This record gives sequence, structure tokens and C-alpha cells, in this order.
Amino acid sequence: MTLARRLRDFDEDDVRVRPGRRGSRPRTRRRPAHEDAVTGFVTAVDRGRYRCLVEDRTVTAMRARELGRKSVVVGDHVALVGDVSGDPDTLARIVRVQPRRSALRRTADDADPFERVIVANADQMVIVTALADPPPRPRMIDRCLVAAYEAGLDPLLCLTKSDLAGPEELLAIYAPLGVPYVVTQRGADLGELRKRLRGRLSVLVGHSGVGKSTLVNALVPGAGRAVGEVNAVTGRGRHVSSSAIAFELPEGGWIIDTPGVRSFGLAHVKPEDVVAAFPDLAEGAEHCPPHCNHLQEHCALDEWVAEGHAERARLDSLRRLLASRERSAED
Repeated sequence: MTLARRLRDFDEDDVRVRPGRRGSRPRTRRRPAHEDAVTGFVTAVDRGRYRCLVEDRTVTAMRARELGRKSVVVGDHVALVGDVSGDPDTLARIVRVQPRRSALRRTADDADPFERVIVANADQMVIVTALADPPPRPRMIDRCLVAAYEAGLDPLLCLTKSDLAGPEELLAIYAPLGVPYVVTQRGADLGELRKRLRGRLSVLVGHSGVGKSTLVNALVPGAGRAVGEVNAVTGRGRHVSSSAIAFELPEGGWIIDTPGVRSFGLAHVKPEDVVAAFPDLAEGAEHCPPHCNHLQEHCALDEWVAEGHAERARLDSLRRLLASRERSAED
């Protein structure tokens, strides 16, 4: 058979057309509606797996690709598809994250531009501070208060280990702020704390070794949170909790135990938000000259404190926070 005759055996239907760079089918931004998705509450996150409460069962899930870069954290309400039976070795997919009522954020330090959401949908921050072993750190408390106010959370100061030291000196510092507080000691009744936690979603924040996990074990039977000891040399606690986890309270409500932190970066908080978090000083700041950064001379806050409207320790804490932000901006 000659070449000419072989060529005549083919027509245009035998020719394959290579699609263009955009493909042979127009792309679409439409995504599956997942109308059969069920709602779950994220109670724990561990190495890319999310433990979700769906009605009366616990479902393990992974993130769906369509979520993109959107984070999923403890406290989120999510939409789940796939195997939501909760049976062993099953895996569902998180396809949507419901809008958050609140988001508690922090950065690694004041120079870190990347904020990280710790917990979603909480309405109360319990700032756990030991009165001794390790000693209290008021500036850490101040930073937690700033973060709580910025996130729209009600703060609650929880002072532990009152059998080792009295709370009077520390409470006097925060009396002008009107921050509610509870004082606890080892083995004592936690009735007052239970009353303030009832019916709320509360996140526990504090240094390692202050007693967060001990409180959780006392509040939630069977929680089984590991408890660490305080280093006798450094006076600091050892990290025993590596991730946040939510526990349902027997009397109603939830508590979220978070890993102990050595610092609480506020790079994501605007300077005016820092001042607003100190209500005993915010009114005095209204009398400052234009563009006052509250670190310079002729700041009206010095006169405000001298007149007795606020404690000098509160102004020192505010200026420490603002100064750390100034250094971050210069870097």
C-alpha cells in the first residue's frame, strides 16, 4: 500500500486536537454545596486531625482542600461530610467553618507580624496565676487582659495556691480595673469558680506550672490532664500540655485548657487598643497632646496618676507594652 493510499484512509475525525493551556473545559469557582453536611464542635486538634463533637458522638476529621488557608481551631463550629459515624478508623472532612463570634489571638512576640488564633467562640478568658511557686507576673496578666479586651472576652482572674501566699497585694493592683476574681488553694472547694464558669465557654490562659491542668482535673472528673512540677532553680513550670483541648463541665458550659505560655505577643493589637484595655488610664489619655505615644514628656497620664486616678504600677505596665510595640515598629 502506497503512502498516498494510507493517508486517504484517515479523515478529520482521526485527528487529536491538543487542548489549549487553559484546558478543554472552562474552569469554574463553583464548589459543592455539601447540603448533607452535619454540624460539629471542634474539641481538640492533633497533628492535622480534628476531634469534633457531633450530637452525642465524637468524630475524627481532616480539613478539606476547599478550606484553603482558613484555620480550624478548638471552639470552631464546622460542617462535616463523609463518614460521621464516629466509628474507629473512620475519617470525615471539614468543608466549612462557621463565622466566629470571637477569636483569641496571639503572636510569638511583639516583633512577630503573624498572628495565630488560639481559640474560637470563647466568651470568657480565665487568667490563671499562681500566688507562689511560680510567683505572679503582673505584666503577663496585663498582656492577657489586653488580648481579652481586644477579642471581646470577659476576663476572670483566677489566683491559685493561696495556701502558699496571700492574694491581697496582687488584687490591690487590679482593684481599679474591676476585674472579677476567684482565689483557690490545693484541695479546697471550687464552688465559686464553678459558678463563674457555668453556662459559658471559657479559655484558661497562664504560665506553665500555675495550676491550669490541676484545675481542669478537679472541675472535670476523668479529664486526666498531665500535671507538671515547677523547676526549683528557674521558678518556671514545665510544659506538659502541647495543644488546646475543650472539656464539657458537668454543671454546663465548657472550659478550654491551653498550653502554658512564656510570653503573650501583642503585635496584632493596635496601640489604641492597648490603651483602651486600661480603663483606669484611658480617660486620662484623652487629655494628652496630639499624637502622644504616652512614652514622651508632657504626657497627661503622669498628671492623671499624680492626681490619684490610677495606680503608678498600671501606668508602668501600659508603658512597658507600648515601648515593646515601639521597638517592634522600628525593627
